[in-house]
Amino acid sequence: METTFKNKVVVVTGGSSGIGKATALSFAQKGAKVVVVDWIENSETMSLLKKTGEKFLFIKCDVSKESDVKAMIEKTIKTFGRLDYAFNNAGIEGKSAPTQDCTEENWDKVIGINLKGIWLCMKYEIPEMLKQGKGAIVNCASVAGLVGFAGLPAYVASKHAVVGLTKTAALENAKLGIRINAVCPGIIATPMMDRLIKNDKEAEKQFVGLEPVGRFGQPQEIANAVIWLCSDQASFVTGHAMAVDGGFVTQ
Repeated sequence: METTFKNKVVVVTGGSSGIGKATALSFAQKGAKVVVVDWIENSETMSLLKKTGEKFLFIKCDVSKESDVKAMIEKTIKTFGRLDYAFNNAGIEGKSAPTQDCTEENWDKVIGINLKGIWLCMKYEIPEMLKQGKGAIVNCASVAGLVGFAGLPAYVASKHAVVGLTKTAALENAKLGIRINAVCPGIIATPMMDRLIKNDKEAEKQFVGLEPVGRFGQPQEIANAVIWLCSDQASFVTGHAMAVDGGFVTQ
């Protein structure tokens, strides 16, 4: 087993499935103690983490609620004594509708989880990292944080805002030993994509057609980018929004 992150502690929000699951497992396989944060505990994910032999913890949390996030970080510190890395990945796509038809309820829910949730996580993660003078945070944005997507106004707005928030926090902490970046996944084979496609082969074909490489990305490919951004190999990288998208935004 690799020991790149031996004795380090990482928080992964939205860690029960998809990109979060792949990233949590990758950290554990490289020696990290992993805190999986989600509102649903996935038994398969927990079983796979157990097989790595590393210590891990599941915490149920609604990242849009400050009391939940504060308690989550407090429990992490109480259990493992430190926080070295965070992948703030929890997010939802919301309901598809043109801007004028987007409901206030949908807007508030998407912004609450995708944007407010990342701000709250950093609000409580950064002080813990400052205590040891070093840390790395990766926020999950999207190619929808770099370009527009018709019919998803709240989602696109939230992801663009995540990129801006990431750059601001990165500048604030650049001289304090904390690197903060964003990863911008393209079209990835995840439960979120399954919900968008709804077993419609024609819809799947259309989505694949959007990718220059001609296929969906895999959660592990995003996890690989997150691992690199957290590693010392990326020691001179901060404030960057890294597209991992099969060439999507270059079109």
